[in-house]
Amino acid sequence: QVQLVESGGRLVQAGGSLRLSCAASGRTFSSYAMGWFRQAPGKEREFVAGISWSGVRIYYEDSVKGRFTISRDNAKNTVYLQMNSLKPEDTAVYYCNQVGDYSDPTQLLDWGQGTQVTVSS
Repeated sequence: QVQLVESGGRLVQAGGSLRLSCAASGRTFSSYAMGWFRQAPGKEREFVAGISWSGVRIYYEDSVKGRFTISRDNAKNTVYLQMNSLKPEDTAVYYCNQVGDYSDPTQLLDWGQGTQVTVSS
């Protein structure tokens, strides 16, 4: 059974940094594009970053450009999201998923439990 497990979220002050991890199990994800999404309370889930299977092509949503960095380690079947200069508006539950393409937010698997990121002002 394919499973995605997100981790690394916690409470952090504005301006701080976090690195989220998404560990995939059940099959190899090295041939697939992956993405990070987030959902703030009362809002729709949004696509914030995507990465091609090779790691060469990358997409960022405008509000996170220059602050977030998506990367992957195919040998570890893991995708990362380095988040710097965090803002209170980054507060959300963060999820990863396989996507149709690095810039295509269509999620192809069931959602994991996500990891909570809370940024205090």
